[in-house]
Amino acid sequence: MKSTRKNWTVSIMALTLFSMLLSACGGGSADNTAGTTGNNNAGQTTGASDDLAKIKAAGVMKVGIMGTYPPYNSLGKGGEYEGFDVDIAKGVAEKLGVKAEFTAQDFSGLIPSLQANKLDAVISQVTITDERKQVIDFSDPYITNNVKIIVGDNNTDITKLQDFKSKKIGVGLGTNDESYLRNEVLPEVGNFEIKTYNDVITSLKDLDAGRIDATINNMYALKPIVDENGFKIKTVGEPIKSDQAGVAIRQNNPQLKEAINKALADMKADGSYEEIYKKWFGEAPPAE
Repeated sequence: MKSTRKNWTVSIMALTLFSMLLSACGGGSADNTAGTTGNNNAGQTTGASDDLAKIKAAGVMKVGIMGTYPPYNSLGKGGEYEGFDVDIAKGVAEKLGVKAEFTAQDFSGLIPSLQANKLDAVISQVTITDERKQVIDFSDPYITNNVKIIVGDNNTDITKLQDFKSKKIGVGLGTNDESYLRNEVLPEVGNFEIKTYNDVITSLKDLDAGRIDATINNMYALKPIVDENGFKIKTVGEPIKSDQAGVAIRQNNPQLKEAINKALADMKADGSYEEIYKKWFGEAPPAE
């Protein structure tokens, strides 16, 4: 009988020790979980300062752009990307003490690539909207663009948004302009067809050929494309809206956001921002 009690005592002690070991492992896992963000979305599992530290450690900021949107970002004749966004990205990277490395893809894929940790930032005329703020974060705005209606040279039917009714309107896929047409203009104006495009050049080719009746875009984006391709198109009416673009980054990165905002502010203070603006748009930036 004593032997049996002794065996039971040993078993209980073993179970107690085993439970303590399991508890210790569980505590370690909880500690590790606490070091991540509470959001399980792709690309948002790093700590607050990790992205800035990672960029500085690598010496490179991976920047996503469309690459087909002059004068903002496009492939130059020398085989390197150029444009307003490209120079802004290079300036920000320099202020962070790193170099900018560019990856081009369709606009609709840029934010998913950012969320999937394939990019550190997107600097490609990403309009700041409340909807996008639910999944990504933005720096302070680095440019304001006026959006106008664009039609063929001979078009006299369309001068305002109300004229879109029963027409075929082209717009960039996944852009803020597409959301604007679908969510604001369409319910107000009435039925019209929206055709989406992955790049601006193709939409303007279709407009020039009469395959669509109109498109909307900002003034600065048009001139270099029209000059190079000889499109017979024009802008009409007053600006229909104004958009502000910011540097898009993953959420929960306050130190990276602060560093980018400081870089942009420093560029404006030292004159490099104005120099870039004049280089690509031929005029000084508007007063803030």
